Amino acid sequence: MFIMSKPWERFFYLLTYLSQGSSYLSPRAYAILHRMHHAFSDTDKDPHSPHHTKNVFTMMWETKNIYNAVLNRKRAIENRFERNYPEWRLIEKLGDSWISRVGWGLLYLSFYVLAYIYLDMHWAFFFLLPIHFLMGPIHGAIVNWSGHKYGYQNFDNDDKSKNSLIFDFLMMGELFQNNHHKRPNSINFGSKWFEIDPTYPVIKLLSRLKIIEIRKKH
Repeated sequence: MFIMSKPWERFFYLLTYLSQGSSYLSPRAYAILHRMHHAFSDTDKDPHSPHHTKNVFTMMWETKNIYNAVLNRKRAIENRFERNYPEWRLIEKLGDSWISRVGWGLLYLSFYVLAYIYLDMHWAFFFLLPIHFLMGPIHGAIVNWSGHKYGYQNFDNDDKSKNSLIFDFLMMGELFQNNHHKRPNSINFGSKWFEIDPTYPVIKLLSRLKIIEIRKKH
């Protein structure tokens, strides 16, 4: 969708690690799985289709196994998927280490404890910790499960991708899956007038600030 200079790429790569924390996902592995998903959408080769797994948990588990195989280079990847992705092996190694994941988890737990003691946080908020620990996989599961199961279609993409409008604002535009599969290189996941992609104006702002360069305007 867009390109950026190497310094900005490193900046956002590091920001990805800091923001994802315990649920860090490798941009390289994520990019490859995403390309596979588009190429094989809702077929038995799709790395995360809800139509070839029993439930959302088995889908997440199978996706995890494929992700780890791609991450550790233990799975043969087609040449068309192995290209044009950011890579910083130091951060990948750090982000995927158990020391990092447990460390971030302890940091989250400390924040909740301090909020409970000093900010009068209700004890029920501690039940959010598992979601906090696994935010990346949970976000992916919602998008890939709901985005290919529930909602409506603007386009016939020869798959089961859907637009889940009522939940989309929580996923920052990513639940316009039917639109995205029709126009995968569009920076705006919305298509109809009432479909608002909240990430689109952010991308436009980054372009105006010359931080990124949009490759193809839509």
